[in-house]
Amino acid sequence: MKKQGLIFLLAVCFLQAMQGCRDGKQPDGQNTTEWVARSENFEQNYTLDQLVVLSRHNIRSPLVSKNSVLTRLTNPAYQWFPWEGTPSHLTPRGERLESKMGDFFNQWLSKKGFVTSYTADQSTFRFYANAKQRCQVTARQFANAALPGKNPRVEINVQFDTMDPVFNPQITKISDQFISQAQKEIREMFGEDLNKGIADGYALLERVIDITRAPAYPDTTSFSQFPSAVGFELYQEPFMTGGLKMAYSVSDALSLQYYEEPDDNKAAFGHSLTFEDWVTVSSVKEWYGDVLFTAPSVAVNVAHPLLQTILSEIQNEKRVFTLLCGHDSNIGSVLAALDAEIPDLTGSAEKRTPIGGKLVFECFKGADGNHYADLLLVYAKAEQLRAESTLTYDNPPAGIPLRLKGLKENADGLYLLSELEQRLSQAIEAYDKL
Repeated sequence: MKKQGLIFLLAVCFLQAMQGCRDGKQPDGQNTTEWVARSENFEQNYTLDQLVVLSRHNIRSPLVSKNSVLTRLTNPAYQWFPWEGTPSHLTPRGERLESKMGDFFNQWLSKKGFVTSYTADQSTFRFYANAKQRCQVTARQFANAALPGKNPRVEINVQFDTMDPVFNPQITKISDQFISQAQKEIREMFGEDLNKGIADGYALLERVIDITRAPAYPDTTSFSQFPSAVGFELYQEPFMTGGLKMAYSVSDALSLQYYEEPDDNKAAFGHSLTFEDWVTVSSVKEWYGDVLFTAPSVAVNVAHPLLQTILSEIQNEKRVFTLLCGHDSNIGSVLAALDAEIPDLTGSAEKRTPIGGKLVFECFKGADGNHYADLLLVYAKAEQLRAESTLTYDNPPAGIPLRLKGLKENADGLYLLSELEQRLSQAIEAYDKL
């Protein structure tokens, strides 16, 4: 009888759980009708007031042409994807994908009642992008999809296809002390030998491009044979020399080929690569970006104007939505300056700053009268990018909450807005101490 009773009890629990799922509720009390899982009573306790979004541009062509380092390091029998147009420009696929992300944000903004705010007063929305073609076109595609039929203005404050100082991850304060401190931080974070920490990525890249049959062989047999180093100059981006710079160009182009080429075999030059292998391919360019831009002293230096802009937008009481469109170096340095923890990014081949990804600052008014905020990293998963999937609440992009070290969130995973503003202010003030 005890066994029958236990079976009956388990059956009742199962049916209750299934009923909860049909009602849009998980057994743990989370509401699955929301895009990002929240507690059942989250919307009763918090009202979304504002979104400030720092975006990376979408898929572009490689920064270098096919007839440069890519050709010299690759087996001549291999053919790179025939990218259209100018190197570094947004591709047609990148345009289409950004429109799909904009479509999803339109659903999100409409659900929260933000779109009507734009209709009443266009200054409630701001779309501001770096002047580089890939950023301007990304912002334009996003804006048109987020506010269909409105043709919102996308700000450009310098000559088209040049770097706006706000988005330019350049060193604007330099001294012997800064260089010494930055180099010390880089060694502590990434090791004395920058090549050693990414050796597995090098090995996979060298196998995929068949480097021993490339025109550069035998002078170049491995990326690791060239010592890598970081340098700094005033009003220049941190720069890399050695094998890591060479490997970055290959990793970047191969990752982009993975997104553009639908044939898995062609994307990998005839090699059979798993998704984990593609993560390893991308890890080389992400290691490169982290080394250049995420050491604490470097991050607060290069991110300074963006941190100021983000704080200004959050404190703009009239604004309900802001899009700032730049680069992976912008997101990486801002997150580093804020001392953010980046968890595993499910479904992304890029584990730090996914292509087309968006760092979203959500600001809420609490039912208790306090103001709150959180941070999300929003991105289309690799399979969604490759398939050009439509993004909806039924097939949403990933939305991964980020934590800020040293700040305590409440039971609903939110920070006091004043504490987030203080963290931004501290990162801004750290620049003055360099």
